[in-house]
Amino acid sequence: MNQDLTRGPVMRSMLLFAIPMILGDLLQQCYNVADTLIVGRFAGTDALAAVGSSYSLMTFLTSILLGLCMGSGALFSIRFGRRDEAGLKESMVSSFVLIAAVAVVLNLAAFGCLDLIRVFLQVPDPVWGLMRAYLAVIFAGIPAVFLYNYFASFLRAVGNSVAPLAFLGVSACLNILLDLWFVLGLGRGVAGAAEATVIAQYVSGLGIAVYALARCPQFRGLGPYLRVRASCLREVASYSFLTCVQQSVMNLGILMVQGLVNSFGPTIMAAFAAAVKIDSFAYLPVQDFGNAFSTFIAQNYGARQDGRIRAGLKGAVLASVSFGVVLSALVWVFAAPLMGLFVEAGETAVIQAGVLYLHVEGAFYCGIGCLFLLYGLYRALARPGMSVVLTVISLGTRVALAYLLSALPAVGVVGIWWAVPIGWFLADAAGVGYYLLRREKLLSWGKE
Repeated sequence: MNQDLTRGPVMRSMLLFAIPMILGDLLQQCYNVADTLIVGRFAGTDALAAVGSSYSLMTFLTSILLGLCMGSGALFSIRFGRRDEAGLKESMVSSFVLIAAVAVVLNLAAFGCLDLIRVFLQVPDPVWGLMRAYLAVIFAGIPAVFLYNYFASFLRAVGNSVAPLAFLGVSACLNILLDLWFVLGLGRGVAGAAEATVIAQYVSGLGIAVYALARCPQFRGLGPYLRVRASCLREVASYSFLTCVQQSVMNLGILMVQGLVNSFGPTIMAAFAAAVKIDSFAYLPVQDFGNAFSTFIAQNYGARQDGRIRAGLKGAVLASVSFGVVLSALVWVFAAPLMGLFVEAGETAVIQAGVLYLHVEGAFYCGIGCLFLLYGLYRALARPGMSVVLTVISLGTRVALAYLLSALPAVGVVGIWWAVPIGWFLADAAGVGYYLLRREKLLSWGKE
């Protein structure tokens, strides 16, 4: 069911649209979390470190496709808000061709550079064999990631956030069942965990593609638009590539931090692997709320509803900050039990290191919540370049401080954890300041 976000109560429309997105991405996190939990509990610390480090790498690679799809989704939302059916269809075709080509190149590059990853991420010898076995399988899922994110971005752009949730629900359950069968039943270790994830990814990717093609009228009568015009391709690229750069820079920074974490040895690697999964689950709702907010802003921007944009911005900030504070309190209190889900009770050093990470970084989720809203705002207002600037500020600070502080003997690995919230709040300050200075000009395009 498609939802027109240019009508109805502002916060109610935004929240109803956001809830399926939040639930869907929580399920999507189950792909790698299931691998991490089952491998960590039944295959040992080295296997946990291998899967955890692979997660950071795969997040970076898939962020390229996700960024392209998110950028195209913003353009789809604006076209939908304007009721520009022809422009929407032309953008859909151009976007598919562009992102599919990138997916093919990315897949070939991932397999071709497999053995170079060890050097870049500083992976210790005991972990590399397991990590390589996992990556050799998991890279095969990149085309499925493209299919799911392209069609999910389209469906959300036209107001349907329920269908992506349904397909993720099926594939997440399948992934967990296959994980248990392949790892515990067949004894296939990390390779089995990767195989389970890839199968589940193809179920969601192919399933949502068939659904969209069959149920969405925008995919009918595409014949006149199959010839891709250079001007349309440039327009799609202008939205997609800057959002892709923003997502890639964000995850490249995380990947660089992963390499630094790996230099502290398998115990810190395992702690970081488990804590990051907890972290991802904790702030994922505010991330998806930011994406829902972006779709709301984009549809209303296309429909020239400036009043709804301003009202939505005020309500979204209040909701995101409030939710972030609650999340921080919960993670602080339950940090040790949450780590115990991923790590055997006897691994006390791993648990202690993970709890410290969650107590430092997890206390400031309101900062990342506001940053996700700023990313979504500038993407929806056709200013994706500003999202890139904010990402560079956030991640540049994080990486620089992580390497600087962790090199001090009195600080050590804790410096990596503190670098994260500092980067968030510096980017928040820059994003809010830019909006206050340029507010009228940012909204003027919708009046032309």
